[in-house]
This record gives sequence, C-alpha cells and structure tokens, in this order.
Amino acid sequence: MRIAIASDHAALDLKAELREWLIEEGHEVADLGPDDGDSVDYPDYGYKLAAVVADGTADKGIALCGSGIGISMSVNRNPAVRCALVSEPLSATLSREHNDANCLAMGARLTGIEMAKACVTAFLTTEFADSLPDGTGRHQRRVDKLSNPSC
Repeated sequence: MRIAIASDHAALDLKAELREWLIEEGHEVADLGPDDGDSVDYPDYGYKLAAVVADGTADKGIALCGSGIGISMSVNRNPAVRCALVSEPLSATLSREHNDANCLAMGARLTGIEMAKACVTAFLTTEFADSLPDGTGRHQRRVDKLSNPSC
C-alpha cells in the first residue's frame, strides 16, 4: 500500500518510528516532512498530506502532531479526505468500517508507539463496510454527504 505520512515538530519521533515500521511491513511510504525538529506549522503538513491522498498519489495518509487535533483539522479541510483522529484501535476500525476514512490522525504526546502501531494496523486492515459483499449501502450515502452536503 502507498502510505503518506506527515507531522509537525512535536511528532517527529513518532513519525520516524512509524515510517520505519511501515516500510518493514512492506508498505511504500512517502514522508512529507518535516525533516528536523525546527518548529513548523501543522496546517502546512496537513494540507500537503491531504493533497496527495486526494489526488491518489497515496492510498492512505497518517497525520501526526502533538495532540492530533490541529493536523486532523487541517487535513479535513480537503473535501476528498476523511481524516479520523484516534487514540485506540476500535476507533481506527470504525473510522474505516463506517466512515471510509482515508487518513488517520494521532497525537504523539498522547499515544505511545505500540498503541500507534495497533491503531495503524486496525486502520490499514479494515475494509469499508459498504465495499463488502454484505454491505447495506447505508454508510456510503452518509460518506457522500461529507464531501457534498447537498447529497
């Protein structure tokens, strides 16, 4: 899977650990920055991540900042992206299953590496319920409204 990952300065270490782990797991990973610990503005990296997921360059995105809140807000400004802020695997699973989330956000100051890996695993291995043979279609109409409120 092609995964883009981006952070702000507060999540630089978590980003590096997740990037290496994802590569070990066999994924193609695009690290969108930053490259050092200098203070940066999380919206710049959230917008960059959203753009590559929206245009299909990446299949999924992982957004990280201190709390996960700010970067998830910036990623979600793109109408083609659905970024879920999670802190445990069940929320990551439900974000895929019910909301067809294509980006995951986490807070480096709130989520340790093992929990982050568990969230990413749940996110990457869960299918959208409406893409399954027994899907009822009820989730897709709701997801459509996230990008186009007039649906």
